[in-house]
Amino acid sequence: MANAPIRLLIAASGTGGHLFPAIALAQKLPDYQIEWLGVPDRLETQLVPKQYPLNTIAVEGFQQGFGLSSIRILGKLALSILEVRRILKQGNFQGVFTTGGYIAGPAVIAARSLGLPVIFHESNALPGKVTRFFGPWCSAVALGFEVAAKYLPRAKNVYVGTPVREQFLDGAINPPLDLAIPDGVPLIVVFGGSQGAVAVNKLVRESAKAWFDAGIYVVHLTGDRDPEADSLKHPQYIALAFYNNMAALLQRATLAISRSGAGSLTELAVCGTPAILIPYPFAAEDHQSYNADVFTSSGAALTLKQSELTTEALQSYVLNLLQSPQELAKMREKTKAIAVPDSAEKLAQLVREVIETPR
Repeated sequence: MANAPIRLLIAASGTGGHLFPAIALAQKLPDYQIEWLGVPDRLETQLVPKQYPLNTIAVEGFQQGFGLSSIRILGKLALSILEVRRILKQGNFQGVFTTGGYIAGPAVIAARSLGLPVIFHESNALPGKVTRFFGPWCSAVALGFEVAAKYLPRAKNVYVGTPVREQFLDGAINPPLDLAIPDGVPLIVVFGGSQGAVAVNKLVRESAKAWFDAGIYVVHLTGDRDPEADSLKHPQYIALAFYNNMAALLQRATLAISRSGAGSLTELAVCGTPAILIPYPFAAEDHQSYNADVFTSSGAALTLKQSELTTEALQSYVLNLLQSPQELAKMREKTKAIAVPDSAEKLAQLVREVIETPR
């Protein structure tokens, strides 16, 4: 009788930065039976493919100091740990993989209480508080950036990079760009990650006229939280809330203007797209600035602080770069050097080694 397939529970929730690497991993484990652990009404309810059954738990993070609300959150955490234990036991799971965030806490605690191995993937250069706390509990911590290891001295760290969606790796399955952009014109792509970036959107709209005058086209992914998303109209300007074929768009881009979430940076690196990075200033522990530093220090990108950025400065930085093709070529090479195109394979191999090693 053939051995039953290994059953893996993936705990990934909230944003594309947490979900896309987990989905990329799952696709590299076709022989595993995979189920998902998420939170109701979050992005996973839309993104997790139908072939991965979705279990949901009610859990939330600690956003402020300890108080009455913290007692309620602790109560939810305790109940969620018991619920994950039930899911793991009833499903006969043999391991857990998580990409962090507050869903990781109950997943790690429940798995370790049952003696199950846990693999944790940390995509940021500065690991989050959840990673720093739970990292030493895990069988392995897979790192998106090598520099993250110095913040996790007691964890079993393995550098694998951050997996990207399949469309970024196989040109044969990329549909062509279906936007009205003439061949040969300079193209700026602006995006703020899966949640958008309203402050960056405003700066870009205010700066765009100078770029249009220089013959530049702009594709602006505004997200769905910008009330002024449709306020600019111009033949060289395309505003979309989201765009699915990001691989083709970034490969066509002359320059990107982006936040510096780990997922966005990974996609820029794989596509070799030069970028101006504007870290989200309110990210936890300013972790987007740490991510951006990895690119800036290697010459792959230019980082600008949102608090110090004016319309005139952004116009100038963009025009100077687009008038310097040699500088853009250098940035493209440096960006590609950061990429780990086989990250999903490396992560899948790590998962197999951890889960399939007899204990």
